[in-house]
Amino acid sequence: MSEKASSLVAGAKQWATYYGAFTQGEESAALAAPLRARAAWDANDADAFADVFTENGSILVDDEQINGRESIRAFFTRAFADGGALAGTRLVSDPIEIKLVEPGVAVVVTDGGVLHGTETALPAQQTVRGTWVTSREGEEWRLVSQQTSPVKG
Repeated sequence: MSEKASSLVAGAKQWATYYGAFTQGEESAALAAPLRARAAWDANDADAFADVFTENGSILVDDEQINGRESIRAFFTRAFADGGALAGTRLVSDPIEIKLVEPGVAVVVTDGGVLHGTETALPAQQTVRGTWVTSREGEEWRLVSQQTSPVKG
């Protein structure tokens, strides 16, 4: 196997673990939106991150509520830029519960946080519980809302 193919296989195996216990059915489909957001965050790609949200989606960052896809895009463009507060960061969001509220609407609860620089594990004081409200638009799941709350370690 070529080095590139080997790398792709390793990456696919790693991403498969991000689904946790939610690998099938509607729960897996609902989890796809937070996982796309995680991939975009890890790439520090503000456009891809914002595009996961519905047009009127929202996210709470620290104490700032950011409403609307274009406002999310603008905020994260600044935050991911060189010298920005989130430049070079990666997101940890391990699913612990998925509730299907009604067909096409789910709440995904995660544990995780933001890794800075060369961190490979979250310090206990940086651990957060995330709530991701997702909805299906056609065949694609998107984020309606996301917020986190600190978990005391």
